[in-house]
Amino acid sequence: QVQLVESGGGLVQPGGSLRLSCAASRSIFGANAMGWYRQAPGKERELVATVTTGGTTNYADSLKGRFTISRDNAKNTVFLQMNSLKPEDTAVYYCNLKSTFGVHDYWGQGTQVTVSS
Repeated sequence: QVQLVESGGGLVQPGGSLRLSCAASRSIFGANAMGWYRQAPGKERELVATVTTGGTTNYADSLKGRFTISRDNAKNTVFLQMNSLKPEDTAVYYCNLKSTFGVHDYWGQGTQVTVSS
């Protein structure tokens, strides 16, 4: 089993920035991806960004340029730098760890991000 612990969420004004972190309790063997998803009130959970063990990134088209994902393989940690935040970014953000062939699929508890003035 793997536990994902998220931090960095909170309340921020429009135009502000936040940096989310997610640390896995242990690594999993083989190729995998870590990423962030979000779910706004009344909406389905959607992809924010993912990054593979090898460093390949994938972003939601609407977020590319404002959000940046990165990971530290040695520390089993993934980050999400969020800039120029908008009220529409308000959501619960979830960390995910998934192996290439679906043997492992873990989720964090979620962290609330609220963008409001």
